[in-house]
Amino acid sequence: MVARQLADRGTRDARVLEAMRTVPRHEFVPEEFREGAYEDHPLPIGEEQTISQPYIVAAMLEQLDLQATDRVLEIGTGSGYVTALLSLLVAEVYSVERHAQLAIAAEGTLHRLGYGKVKIGVGDGREGWAEYAPFDAILVSAATPEMPSALFAQLREGGRMMIPIGSPTSQELRLIRKVGGRAEETVLEGCRFVPLVEGTVEGG
Repeated sequence: MVARQLADRGTRDARVLEAMRTVPRHEFVPEEFREGAYEDHPLPIGEEQTISQPYIVAAMLEQLDLQATDRVLEIGTGSGYVTALLSLLVAEVYSVERHAQLAIAAEGTLHRLGYGKVKIGVGDGREGWAEYAPFDAILVSAATPEMPSALFAQLREGGRMMIPIGSPTSQELRLIRKVGGRAEETVLEGCRFVPLVEGTVEGG
């Protein structure tokens, strides 16, 4: 997976490649889909949600330019796969998931596999997690028509956000930097994510 789907397609960040080589993706995939766990496409994880394709995950992590000292907010815990990757790349990970059952399952998998430095909450990803802000980086794994203002407010000055923006059928992956309190956007590529949905944050 790492050699053919990531390195050969342009991923150069050695830390990202090593993290994706280390984290066992099949552990975050339902039993019936594990045979395809290392193929380059999304897989269902329940609650009409998916685990994203490896190439898109690598692209998002690389473009965020993550540092070992960063505090990161993840929106959309899902199976916990990207959460595990983040835990190997940064100092602290705070992750918000709308679906309680997915959050519970992800927390169990992360604990079983020994991935620490992670705190999971159940709630509305559009509202972020203000209690732990500001964040050096925010990674959003669900699509929204526009950047949620609450998430941008929780970025520190100079912070970065990776977010899919668009309709359910047409989205762009965008890198947003907070510079002088304003958003500087870079469009990276087309993508397809499940929509970001509502909820109320409950600490986990």
